[in-house]
Amino acid sequence: MRRIAYLLSAVATAALTVPAFAQDVPTTQGEAQAATTSTPGTAQGSVAQDDDTRNVGDIVITATRRAERLSNVPVAVSAVGSAALENTGATDIRQATQLVPSLLVSSTGSEANASARIRGIGTVGDNPGLESSVAVFIDGVYRSRTGSGLNDLGEVERIEVLRGPQGTLAGRNASAGTINILTKLPDYKFGGYAEATYGNYNNIRIAGGLTGPIIADKLAFRLDGVFGKRDGYLYDVVNKTDYNDRNRYFVRGQLLFEPSADVSVRLIGDYTRRDEKCCGAVYINTDEKIDPTPTVAGDFAINPAGNRIVQVMQSMGAVFPSAGDPFNRRIANSPGKAYANITKDYGGSAQIDANLGFAQLTSITAYREYKSGNAADIDYGNLDIGYRADDGNAYRQFHTFTQEVRLNGSLFDDKLDWLIGGYFSKEDLVVADNLKFGTQYGAFAACRIVATINPAAALRNPLNPGCLSAGGRATLGGQLPGTTPAFGALTPTILGMVDRLSTLNNLGDTRSTYYQDSKNYAFFTHNIFKLTDKLSITGGLRYTHEQKDFHGDFQNNNTICPAQQATGAAVFNAIATTPGLPAATRAQLNQIVGGIVTLTCTGNSTSALNTLDLNDGFKEGEFSGTGIISYKPYTDTLLYASYSRGYKAGGYNLDRSDLTANVFSAPTNASASRLRFDPETVNAYEVGVKYTSRDFTLNVAGFRQDFKNFQLNTFNGTNFIVQNISSCDTSLNGADRDASATTGACTGKVQYGVRSQGFEIETGMYPARNFQVGLGYTFVDTKFKNNLVGSQTGEALDPALFLLSGSTISNAPKHTVTASTTWTPEIGSSGITALFYVDGRMTSDYNTGSDLFAEKEQDGFFLMNARVGIRGPEQRWALEVWAQNLLDTNYQQVAFNAPFQGAGSQSQVQAFGGVGNQIFTSYLAEPRTYGLTLRTRF
Repeated sequence: MRRIAYLLSAVATAALTVPAFAQDVPTTQGEAQAATTSTPGTAQGSVAQDDDTRNVGDIVITATRRAERLSNVPVAVSAVGSAALENTGATDIRQATQLVPSLLVSSTGSEANASARIRGIGTVGDNPGLESSVAVFIDGVYRSRTGSGLNDLGEVERIEVLRGPQGTLAGRNASAGTINILTKLPDYKFGGYAEATYGNYNNIRIAGGLTGPIIADKLAFRLDGVFGKRDGYLYDVVNKTDYNDRNRYFVRGQLLFEPSADVSVRLIGDYTRRDEKCCGAVYINTDEKIDPTPTVAGDFAINPAGNRIVQVMQSMGAVFPSAGDPFNRRIANSPGKAYANITKDYGGSAQIDANLGFAQLTSITAYREYKSGNAADIDYGNLDIGYRADDGNAYRQFHTFTQEVRLNGSLFDDKLDWLIGGYFSKEDLVVADNLKFGTQYGAFAACRIVATINPAAALRNPLNPGCLSAGGRATLGGQLPGTTPAFGALTPTILGMVDRLSTLNNLGDTRSTYYQDSKNYAFFTHNIFKLTDKLSITGGLRYTHEQKDFHGDFQNNNTICPAQQATGAAVFNAIATTPGLPAATRAQLNQIVGGIVTLTCTGNSTSALNTLDLNDGFKEGEFSGTGIISYKPYTDTLLYASYSRGYKAGGYNLDRSDLTANVFSAPTNASASRLRFDPETVNAYEVGVKYTSRDFTLNVAGFRQDFKNFQLNTFNGTNFIVQNISSCDTSLNGADRDASATTGACTGKVQYGVRSQGFEIETGMYPARNFQVGLGYTFVDTKFKNNLVGSQTGEALDPALFLLSGSTISNAPKHTVTASTTWTPEIGSSGITALFYVDGRMTSDYNTGSDLFAEKEQDGFFLMNARVGIRGPEQRWALEVWAQNLLDTNYQQVAFNAPFQGAGSQSQVQAFGGVGNQIFTSYLAEPRTYGLTLRTRF
């Protein structure tokens, strides 16, 4: 009830503070250029305003690759203009979420790993082999990973967010939606801008731009640049440094060449460099006990004796500076390993628009390179358990070439508006990894095993072989009076495995490299048939062909793993063949031996991989498309209904998580195919209504989307796994909710596994020229089906995902309200105006983990931004005070299992019993930031 009341309160508040979407109607030549897809140098598609017009929210957009009024487009699309982006403080696509309720953008281990979600559907970016369900385009050029959109963008004309499957209009197809970013174009009138910002955390941001003619009415230029530097908001108490800082610069140059009224060429080149320590994570849920004396029905004791993993780590000198309060923003990384990574993102594009008489031709050619370092303290603690070294062998790199060609025109006295196009892309992806066990890993892992055998602290000594004190070795070895060997005749062998485990330090990948080369081509068409002045039918079709080739080279010096595998297999066989062994004893021995081998080999494969030549490849083709019926009963009202089929290609899980069936198996050259995952498809249905008038706009859409082979990226505490999610049309009798990896295969028909359904409302109110309010609300119920399976062939679901069946998907809040208000009153008659701006975003509860463990839940929260300022005539100068996250709301982006640090979540203990001692860590969102901005335009 508290959360429902909170929601109603937020909605009531929003009635007074609502999003001023896309506030700018193109009036200048440069602005009009951005609003058309034909010849960028013309004002085609712009609509003049008279002095009495108040509604400035109904701008011209190019979402359908045609310059159209937002209110006339029968597609669910949100458009946020430059003024709204400037007011909310947006410098990249993350801040757009404050104004678009169906959009959620977050970043995890690196800002290169950003993920975008629309209507609850998206892709975590930590696994570079997995493309985003939400495609990002900047000036018509597809960015193959969402992280590219987290760069500073310079001056932006607007951001368009298309919701639902896309693919018949342009470029790369997308199964969940598209973010289309359009930047400012060159202008034939000389001008520019400059701004400087200073804020807390020593935030300094300097931005500027210059545009003007080179040859009058023929050739114009534009140059934009941004420099940003800021201290981090996480503090490393061990290395005495901050994390999540800012240190970046960006530059973009453009030329606009118009040799005639029918031809224009736009050339763009840009370069971004970031040198930042991103991203730190805080410990959460490190309490030694969770409800040790249950008194309420449904409560349970997860670990009444205390968390033995915490105890082991503390005995080795671990500190947990955020225990009890993760929002004190204190972290502790391994001494001498305060990592920073360099990210470079650059490229160029050429767009040619030509009027051929019978049609408009658009050609966009682009080439981009992206490289981001991946060095990290992967355990996020001051114990040196695991790391990726900053030695040049940990990075991800993309080389991407794209070519798009479109023709659009009209026939039959404009009764048919047609568009045909083709698209080609070639991407070479390289992921280099040097994941190593740290200098304290062996002692830590051995202590974990000893504590599993017997939690008594007196038995452990991390400084001794096998983490056994003298008394502990004598006790387990049966050498003390009244004791017997802990494992009978197998005791010397098992203790020898523990001793060997304790020597596993500074071993692992020296350089292991994954190569994924992909080629994609597509043909598409999108046609609007105007049956009458009021009734139209839209038909779109796309064929996509995808080819991906995989290769892996591995260099690994973990020679301890093969020895442990061989010994462990022999011990397993001995346990199975020992007569008269009690079942409970047999299970305990198998758990201990399996744990030893897992801790030795998981996350790092053996040195035998050095001799492997992993190769694989596949080709696939898929049709997708859309059909829309739209009807305008009145000039100010649009009704529409649509069906869309979307597609996202399969690919390769660029991690070793699935190279072998179990930790006792050695990979072979045929293991590469195990890394492959299937394509994702979606059938989407939508109905909507749009109304616009002088004082009010209203957009409402209802939708249902069914995803088959949904590509779920999940982290199991060691590796990233891409698991396809479908469902079986016959009951699995709960086998998709058990702890077994072998039960739950589908013998019936495999169907969709994820459904996203709900409705969206966006309104705008314009009671006066200088006053705008609006409201956005999204209700989305994004759930996994029951009877889940792990692929399109119906294989059993991974047991770590036992909570998914019938549950709400991660990072998909049911309720989101966005709100803002803008008031720009005139001060006197001198042309000076004031600015009063505030926006808010209310989000209901959701789980941040793809496995939906209870420890990863995020309560509902409310974010508010505000800006107050004074502006000179024609905004030639402005002075503004601003704050983001004004209320200093604490919330997390993603919580995850701390690597190697325990096993068994609260959810697993509750479902299956046993002892839970998994430690969790979390990437926090930014705290309150505030500052002062001074800008000038000329």
